[in-house]
Amino acid sequence: MPSRRTVLAATAGVTSALALGTDAQAGTRPPDKRLRALVARMSLEEKVGQLFVMRVYGHSATAPDQADIDANLQQLGVRTAAELLEKYRVGGIIYFSWAHNTRDPHQIAALSNGIQRASLGLPRGLPVLVSTDQEHGIVARVGKPATLLPGAMALGAGGSLKDAREAGRVGGAELRAIGIRQDYAPVADVNVNPANPVIGVRSFGADPDAVAGLVAAQVKGYQGAGVAATAKHFPGHGDTSVDSHYGFPVIEHTREQWMALDAPPFRAAIRAGIDSIMTAHIMVPALDPSGDPATLSRPILTGILREQLGYDGVVVTDSLDMQGVREKYGDDHVPVLALKAGADQLLNPPSIDVAWNAVLAAVRSGELTEARLDESILRILRLKAKLGLFERPYVSDAGVDRVVGIRRHLDTADRIAERTTTLLVNEGSLLPLSRRTHRNVLVVGADPASPSGTTGPPTAVLAAELASLGFTTTSLSTGTAPTQALVDQAAAAARGKDAVVVGTYNVTAGSTQRTLVARLLATGVPVVAVAIRNPYDVAQLPDVKGYLAAYSWTDVEVRAAARVLAGRVAPRGKLPVPVRRADEPAKVLYPIGHGLTYGS
Repeated sequence: MPSRRTVLAATAGVTSALALGTDAQAGTRPPDKRLRALVARMSLEEKVGQLFVMRVYGHSATAPDQADIDANLQQLGVRTAAELLEKYRVGGIIYFSWAHNTRDPHQIAALSNGIQRASLGLPRGLPVLVSTDQEHGIVARVGKPATLLPGAMALGAGGSLKDAREAGRVGGAELRAIGIRQDYAPVADVNVNPANPVIGVRSFGADPDAVAGLVAAQVKGYQGAGVAATAKHFPGHGDTSVDSHYGFPVIEHTREQWMALDAPPFRAAIRAGIDSIMTAHIMVPALDPSGDPATLSRPILTGILREQLGYDGVVVTDSLDMQGVREKYGDDHVPVLALKAGADQLLNPPSIDVAWNAVLAAVRSGELTEARLDESILRILRLKAKLGLFERPYVSDAGVDRVVGIRRHLDTADRIAERTTTLLVNEGSLLPLSRRTHRNVLVVGADPASPSGTTGPPTAVLAAELASLGFTTTSLSTGTAPTQALVDQAAAAARGKDAVVVGTYNVTAGSTQRTLVARLLATGVPVVAVAIRNPYDVAQLPDVKGYLAAYSWTDVEVRAAARVLAGRVAPRGKLPVPVRRADEPAKVLYPIGHGLTYGS
């Protein structure tokens, strides 16, 4: 591993060429002349590499665990992140928890520094743009002890632009402190389809104008903290019933519907100065009748995004290993078509060797011009310069300790979460639960795998928070599809209790969660439910007398729901999506804006 002195010496030419004399983090763009000079010095192979953002296994850039070395060899043909950078000269690396990149903040910072050293130590080495999916809520790659904030739909329920911006600022500051400079957030999709299997609570809601305002607020929060925000998934993934990870969704909106429903959040993001926009692997025939996914559509990426909406920032594809973009074309053709469509960054192809060589061959054959590559590379270098990567590529342990998971940030997350919890039903003023009349509480329900490295499981978190508020609690995990034996066990455990709190998770008409709740109600013990993901659950359980929506099963949102249940704080959230009747979906059961409070 090169020393810092060696790295600085090796990159002195690049750094001096880009000495700005101003704070790059503040958004000052260096003269393109200097960046163009950098591009001119690059070999064709280096240019091709700069376009790719790749996964790599391991907690260290140079010394990952043997299992991660084996995974890298099998999938990437290299042993380590350092070898990946040396072989392909990739311009970006994306962190995943499942790739073992994100154990803890100090390790992540060391990994980020190791990646920068490895890249900057190469001839004509450039800093790497490290990215991740840190949406908060149910999608986050960096877990505790970092601060985990309410997700998009929770922020939509809170309805506060100030809270949305502050959540972005806190999340962005912590990412920057550990060396992550590009965040694939916020989600700009307008979730108008309750059956959407991939977006749901990752969206701020179903009202395009409300979503637009919250997207813009989050962009300003993240980017004000020195992290590139990424609005996704263009041109809008909110009205799908197919998950593009596993299939090829088709959006049947007319162009007029798209303009009114899907476009406003992306327009708002562009007005807010968004640094990058991510494409969607969806077909929108009204925008491009060719049958191509938006990621590979020149009419959509160039015609609409670039020319109609006037966006000149970085366009990053959604992951190229997803089925939605692989349905029609081979893995060797997809990255070439994405560049021809107008994309700049090619994210996570299934095989870097196939994709990298395909782009190289396309330039050599004339299918792609080197000038087309230069356009994208210039955008990427502009972003790296804006983020201060040429001048300040490294992070410090002291910076981690000063910023990540500090008490002020954790308190901010708690206060924001309390303003998002939504009281949907409160018949007979069952809520808040009183320690005098409902002291002995059973907590049961779904315990999906804890997202974002939170402590979980949610039943235990909920029970522990209620216990800290003076209740006597017992918890029993019954799962997302409780068996008859678990239903019987829960009903038996409920007898003699003063109240039962049940966590529900994406309840459908045929879900055995309905059986569980029916049996609990039959015991005569008061039953309160908390929807720990989609708020639509309430329509499937009409006999429950008290129902809260928490929008996620992360600790911060579950604990906030417990404080609302106990009356420690009043519910303030309002539904950001309509909940339709289960038996008559054409009719709205609870409209956008519905939300009760205590004493009303």
